[in-house]
Amino acid sequence: MTAMAAHTSAAASVAISTAQLQTQEQIPVPVDGGSVNALLAAARRALLEAAIAPDPSRRFVAADLAALRAATAVLAARARARQGGRGPRGVWQLLSAVAPELSEWSDFFTITAGMRAAVEAGAAGVGEREADDLMRDAELFCARVASMLTREAG
Repeated sequence: MTAMAAHTSAAASVAISTAQLQTQEQIPVPVDGGSVNALLAAARRALLEAAIAPDPSRRFVAADLAALRAATAVLAARARARQGGRGPRGVWQLLSAVAPELSEWSDFFTITAGMRAAVEAGAAGVGEREADDLMRDAELFCARVASMLTREAG
């Protein structure tokens, strides 16, 4: 299932409430490494920030940052220091390399990262629908990452 198909089939019916996100914040994720847990918690906090943000641009930025933090948790859990002359790579490129099962999500969030940068710089704006859609996609991605890392740790 593609990331966009996942959005259409599942995210359309997902309603994020502040109470749900606060409850998720309390659930420990049994993953090795404090940094992984800290990154997952930071992703959940960013989702909460997105859920309560009154402005669509702030909601969009917070949702995109939530996905970025979840991706970083995967990298922290899976990536090994690599030697070689590959040069700098972004989080989304690295994610595709260490977690190929998330490559469609990586491709999707590579695009939204560019939009987030434009929104943060004040060069672009987003509407309610665009912000809400990204928030739901980020929630689905963060849940997928948390579930995947929990299974791997168990």
